[in-house]
Amino acid sequence: MIDLFSDTKSRPTHAMRAAMATAEVGDEAAFEDPTVTALCERVAALLGKEAALFAPSGTQCNQIALAVLGRPGEEVVCDRSAHIACFEAGGVGANAGLNLLTLDGDRGRFTATQLRAALRTPMRHAPKQTVLAVEQTSNLGGGAVWPLAQLTDVCAVAREHGMSTHMDGARLLNAAVASGVSAADQAYDFDSVWLDFSKGLGAPVGAALAGSREFIERAWVVKQRLGGAMRQAGIIAAGALYALDHHVERLADDHRRARRLADGLAGLPGLLLDPATVETNIVFFSLDRARIGFDASELSRRLAARGVRIGAFDGTTLRAVTHLDIDDAGIDMALEVMADCLRL
Repeated sequence: MIDLFSDTKSRPTHAMRAAMATAEVGDEAAFEDPTVTALCERVAALLGKEAALFAPSGTQCNQIALAVLGRPGEEVVCDRSAHIACFEAGGVGANAGLNLLTLDGDRGRFTATQLRAALRTPMRHAPKQTVLAVEQTSNLGGGAVWPLAQLTDVCAVAREHGMSTHMDGARLLNAAVASGVSAADQAYDFDSVWLDFSKGLGAPVGAALAGSREFIERAWVVKQRLGGAMRQAGIIAAGALYALDHHVERLADDHRRARRLADGLAGLPGLLLDPATVETNIVFFSLDRARIGFDASELSRRLAARGVRIGAFDGTTLRAVTHLDIDDAGIDMALEVMADCLRL
């Protein structure tokens, strides 16, 4: 199976598995797991923050951060396509009691002007707007990278209005590799930021949330509420450390292959996309249903029957995501199968 459904489908390499098998472990809850401690120190330094904690998932990192930064009844401002708005089962409301105000950005990236226009004069009749959240890269924006200047500008507006700032950094390292701007520089204006290890970095599980020491102390309380520590978690932290050592720079290969895939798809009749919009490892494309005669779900089904997995988002839209399990031959085969399926 050439699995382009998501970079979450990436699998740990044999070398990563070996590192995990030999990891030194202890009780994470008592800060006695040396591998988890090393990972948290590494991530804090990488992101330019004072401290970090290890969590099972990026979704949990988002939920923890927002519960720390906001209070029940208050409001988070984010893009309408943000992961916290679309893919976390209403966790912002259920876990933190927060409201969402969503902005209609450009491929997941709104401007300082849009943010300023959305901020209300404080009044007792409306929820207090306390948190600004951005997603880097923007998933539903097709892996679009927030430029550093735009991050700086929206955070400046948030600070003017006394808001805290949070970055969903699920693919932050993709953005760093694609833009040449360090993760620390991109995270500089944010009170909280996290990295995911189970996407392009290829680890089997885990994410790490970073911020000030005070923030992380409060974050541990919320982590406890959401399930507590993972005990001898050094086994999985070792996979994340291996990924940081060996799988960051190679993200450029995923980006190159995504653009190669996009170029090939754009040349097939009945598929609609602009390859120039592909900045990282995510490729969204659409069907001309009138020309092809079937919908995105049917195309996805046909592809899967031929060993290529690509997700259908709606009747006309599909998404393909490159990762370390997809090589150049996989891209070539995916394009060949796609052409065949469009002719059936």
